[in-house]
Amino acid sequence: MTVHASPFVASNPIAMPSRLDAFCAANTFDQPTLVIDVDRVEAKYRALAAGLGRASIHYAVKANPADEIIARLVALGSHFDAASKAEIALCLSHGADPAHVSFGNTIKRSSDIAWAHAQGITLFSADADEEIEKIAQNAPGAQVYIRLIVEVSQADWPLSRKFGCDRDTAIHLLGYAKLLGLDPVGFSFHVGSQTRQAAMWAPSLDALADIWDAAKDAGYDLTLLNIGGGFPAFYGEAIEAPTAYATDVMAQVTARFGDVATIMAEPGRGLVAEAGVIVAEVMLVSRKSDRDMHRWVYLDIGRFSGLAETEGEAIRYQFETTKDADAMGPCILAGPSCDSVDVLYEKRPMMMPMSLKSGDRVLIRNTGAYTSTYSSVCFNGFPPLAVVAI
Repeated sequence: MTVHASPFVASNPIAMPSRLDAFCAANTFDQPTLVIDVDRVEAKYRALAAGLGRASIHYAVKANPADEIIARLVALGSHFDAASKAEIALCLSHGADPAHVSFGNTIKRSSDIAWAHAQGITLFSADADEEIEKIAQNAPGAQVYIRLIVEVSQADWPLSRKFGCDRDTAIHLLGYAKLLGLDPVGFSFHVGSQTRQAAMWAPSLDALADIWDAAKDAGYDLTLLNIGGGFPAFYGEAIEAPTAYATDVMAQVTARFGDVATIMAEPGRGLVAEAGVIVAEVMLVSRKSDRDMHRWVYLDIGRFSGLAETEGEAIRYQFETTKDADAMGPCILAGPSCDSVDVLYEKRPMMMPMSLKSGDRVLIRNTGAYTSTYSSVCFNGFPPLAVVAI
């Protein structure tokens, strides 16, 4: 990926005061490129930490594993939630303390568990008998927390079914872990990605607190509660400021779970999404027939090259062009690949300038999370999403 100086000038310079926008305006890019402002990541980290108080932030590395982000967060004292051997190695390579890294994926290869334990990782998650057995065999004596299924979620992107277990299974797993020589320290959960308002946590927390209380009544000394992610980013719908949001969530957690010795939070999207912008380009504007209600606008980036979260149109990114002062009209947005599912927004068409044509630049706002990591290796020969950190 090559970056060149460019004569591109924002249509409204007053609306583009940040270093992120200034960098994009001053350069051209020969492929879709995610530009990340690491200072913005730090600002969001500090804002969330102020609201979370005694809860430790374990950054969800999967959201964006850029070296510059990990290095900055290590310097700030962040802890990390890693989903794989590679993510653990990344964090350790930047100086993270193994004691500050949890292996939070409930689906792990036995050899990776053994490798992580050899590196000093002592905290693992599980939601099934076999996973407990793998941890006991490959990380003897390790701490383990049991992931609970969240069946009541008001998130834009619920994460139910694939991860977690129900009340009876969770309590059984605490006992099974202890029987196999592990240290069962508590529970984890995830209320769902993009839980836009702190009040939306309440139904989930009510249900999960009942399981916590049942486990304590059964005699288990629970010392760790991992409240997961769910911290939102702005995608066009109102969200609360990060410090106020985190403060409210912690107040709700304390009211239901009491004075837990260790509380973990795993923001990913909420930490990095708003620090990034993708610089893309219009490849084609067309209509299928004279009867077509909407234009089709094809970009040089699609679902296979970074915008996977447009699946089901769950995440609605914010688009900006240099022609936004022109007349606007609805369009169907699609990517460049020859796969027919590579359509971004069709059920709810996007409003874009009627004057758009091929070659026009498009900025896709708040795309710092789950874009570079969702990008395919080289589908149709299109390169993976490039990343530039400033």
